[in-house]
Amino acid sequence: MQEAMIEFAVNGTPGTGFLVQPDTKESAPGVIVIQEWWGLNDHIKDVTRRFAAAGYVALAPDLYHGKIVAEPDLAQKEAMGLDRPRAIKEILGAAAYLSQQPFVSPKKVGVIGFCMGGGLALYSAAQDSTQIGAVAAFYGGGSPEAEAFGSNTAAILNIVGEKDAWVMGAIQKLETGMAVYSFPHEFVHYPDAEHAFFNDTRPEVYKADAAADAWKRAHAWFKKHLV
Repeated sequence: MQEAMIEFAVNGTPGTGFLVQPDTKESAPGVIVIQEWWGLNDHIKDVTRRFAAAGYVALAPDLYHGKIVAEPDLAQKEAMGLDRPRAIKEILGAAAYLSQQPFVSPKKVGVIGFCMGGGLALYSAAQDSTQIGAVAAFYGGGSPEAEAFGSNTAAILNIVGEKDAWVMGAIQKLETGMAVYSFPHEFVHYPDAEHAFFNDTRPEVYKADAAADAWKRAHAWFKKHLV
């Protein structure tokens, strides 16, 4: 695989991200990987590499612009201080960058996000799905209201652990509200799974069986809807 930090345009200013390409001469589908509230850390880079190993061109935008935190209080502070409209523009800029590359096909890309990144993935599709074909939002905290998806065309997959009570309730409400729209959407939830159950660097919450199944579901979702 080939990996590098790259720049892409965000409304005339540069955004940065971690790009990983599979070892193939053929074009490949693209996916944007959106960080948790810790930043573009080793875990998110590992997830980005996993997608490339599975045959995707994967790009993780650096929404904290080089800053990585490890303590929950600091992470909460960074997440609360994030310029969310700017972050959504960076995600959409990253999607546009991938869609413009000759080695990316189809031209609509997937977006996967975790925790804060899951909510941002949902907001990005709700704001502008012209470059986004499918979203997999893992325990997407701070998700938009269903009414925001009135012009969305991306397929939306929400994945939550049932012990993640606040996010579980919010996504259940969102799923009910999205029922009036015609775009594909699905809600998957795992018994006994906590918030951040996919993060294998956090043994206190990681749940291997749910993480493995969620990974398969996200791949199947992108394979079905990125056409």
